[in-house]
Amino acid sequence: MTTTTPAPARPDKSGRPTRTARLRTPSPRPRRRAHSVDRPRRSKALTALSGLVVLYTLVPLAWLVVSATKTQADLLGSPGLWFSGHFALWDNISQTLSYDHHVFLRWLLNTLLYVVLGAGGATLLAVLAGYGLAKFDFRGKKAVFAVVIGAVAVPATALAVPTFLMFSKMGLTNTPWAVIIPSLVSPFGLYLMWVFAAEAVPTELLEAARVDGSGEVRTFFRIALPLLAPGIVTVLLFTVVATWNNYFLPLIMIKDPNWYPLTLGLNAWNDQAATAGGQPVFNLVITGSLLTIVPLVAAFLLLQRFWQSGLAAGSVKE
Repeated sequence: MTTTTPAPARPDKSGRPTRTARLRTPSPRPRRRAHSVDRPRRSKALTALSGLVVLYTLVPLAWLVVSATKTQADLLGSPGLWFSGHFALWDNISQTLSYDHHVFLRWLLNTLLYVVLGAGGATLLAVLAGYGLAKFDFRGKKAVFAVVIGAVAVPATALAVPTFLMFSKMGLTNTPWAVIIPSLVSPFGLYLMWVFAAEAVPTELLEAARVDGSGEVRTFFRIALPLLAPGIVTVLLFTVVATWNNYFLPLIMIKDPNWYPLTLGLNAWNDQAATAGGQPVFNLVITGSLLTIVPLVAAFLLLQRFWQSGLAAGSVKE
């Protein structure tokens, strides 16, 4: 900050005084204080809590990886979080893929079918509906918003029995459609795309495209869709995980083992030990569980940057 002081007027050659000149004298600058923003404070309690969360997340995964390297006999005769003398991971994988006439591969293909049609269709419907609700005005929009919020609050298990009765009347139980069709509805994905589209797609940009003569379909695919890519990936990840790990819906809808997803198939292997004359195959159940989570981990690692940007969209106001 500077202060100005008037200087004395000096006469020119004609004897008339000139304009008053202003001299700038620098004022002392205030000392800068070291703010906590430059160096964030560390909380020991928060660090300890984060460490507990990391342990809670990684210890089951570590147990799964270690247990997948053991034989059926070593599972009960060795420490749970340490390896046994015989490394049997590759043998377990080979037995898991070939056990009971390669039924694990059949369950894997069924799960992929449910994910591609169910999760893919749910993501497509959520994108279209979320964009339409965010960028178009119509009567009853508030009522639709209330219905979507209410659907998010209702747990899926509460709708399982009515869904089963409805599909039973239509004769669709014990078929793949009994799992695919309910998976197409994702209220949370719809709400997420609604909120994301409202912030990510500027209304002025859409109006400029309409003024230039672009139709609604072309505007959506050429302008809005690239802007919605982070949100689409985020919704896709949520729906894929929900469909891949879906257990209760296939349990009540499907009775034919040939249409089991991986969740029901591994549970059937696990129940063999409790049946009369059944052979326990806990090593195959654990190895199959490890193989089941590999595609999910790969999907999160490959789409991580899109997922993080989608979650952070709208958090910074320009």
